[in-house]
Amino acid sequence: MSDTNKPPEDPWAKWRRPAAVDASPAPETVTPKPAAEVPAPASAEPSVPESLAGRTLGVRKVEKKPARPERPARPGGKPVGPRDARGGDKAGRRDERPAGKSAGGKPSAKPWNKPSGDRPAGPSSPRGGEPRRENPWAKAAAPRPAPAAAVPAQPAGEAPSGVRLSKVMSERGLCSRREADLWIERGWVFVDGVQVAELGSRIDPSAEITVSTEAKKDQAKAVTILLHKPVGYVSGQPEPGCTPAVTLIGTDNQVVQPGDPEFKPWMLRGLAPAGRLDVDSTGLLVLTSDGRVAKKLIGDDSQTEKEYLVRVSGQMIAGGLELLRHGLELDGKALKPAWIKQLNEDQLHFILKEGKKRQIRRMCELVGLKVIGLKRVRIGRIRLGDLPLGQWRFLRADEAF
Repeated sequence: MSDTNKPPEDPWAKWRRPAAVDASPAPETVTPKPAAEVPAPASAEPSVPESLAGRTLGVRKVEKKPARPERPARPGGKPVGPRDARGGDKAGRRDERPAGKSAGGKPSAKPWNKPSGDRPAGPSSPRGGEPRRENPWAKAAAPRPAPAAAVPAQPAGEAPSGVRLSKVMSERGLCSRREADLWIERGWVFVDGVQVAELGSRIDPSAEITVSTEAKKDQAKAVTILLHKPVGYVSGQPEPGCTPAVTLIGTDNQVVQPGDPEFKPWMLRGLAPAGRLDVDSTGLLVLTSDGRVAKKLIGDDSQTEKEYLVRVSGQMIAGGLELLRHGLELDGKALKPAWIKQLNEDQLHFILKEGKKRQIRRMCELVGLKVIGLKRVRIGRIRLGDLPLGQWRFLRADEAF
């Protein structure tokens, strides 16, 4: 009988439990030799029990399968051998096919086998015109559009128009410029109903400006204090050997008036002098945390009067009183006109609308006089009155500068 009529080979034969081919009885159990016996040499053939001689043990004889016939050569002329599990021939080489074709001549859907130009571009797939599946990640993977460029507030090369918001607020007396910047930064300012939170914003000077309730509450916490400063205390930055005047503000030195709020330590936060008073001078000193008060007293356009009593020594030059009233300059800048009256030989009465550093002392030196005592008795409409030296009080609600 030829090999072609043999039954097909069982691929699971080597894992299958051996079974008897014929109906012969099952083989007898072979009893192992005792451990005392010496085993046979490795080269000797194992002995077979006499009862099992000539019998088969139910294991089929495996016949070697003949090699598969060679495939016919392709049109290219290259013979193709048996393929392995990876799709190539036994030599490990893949068969060469035209791009986009499988072994059966069907178009391949693999992206690496796509033809470069044998089909028109379109939405259909290479498997027969089926629509392509939508990629669920295509939307997420698409590049995000670049953010639109911010429109410049003013064209390049042109000067910014309008007036700074903080300046307009200060000019209208809403607050000081420093307070305005703070409120703008916190988003408490509205221009024509629109919130403005960018520092340096410019607006139309006639625009309507409103502030939030938070700004009004913050401003209501501001306090203004009137102090009768003694000699030896500095009004502003401390100097060597001198004590700041703000250290006198406490419950021990307060003159309590009806309707005054209760003094709290937090009231000292942000408290600053509104105008200087020399360390050798005494009199009324205003300390405030209210920007409106500070602007009115020491702003660039302030017209608030300050009244002083000055004790002098020396001999005034001819026409000195007229020069004191108008005609002197300090630091290369002419002084504003002042009201000055001579009360007696050693006392002068000054009313100024400006407050340069040591201004009265320097003015008197220019006319031959030396100041030996200086006391400020009034600022605007607020007088020192009978406030004791070294004592302080709150500015009352019915008072204004």
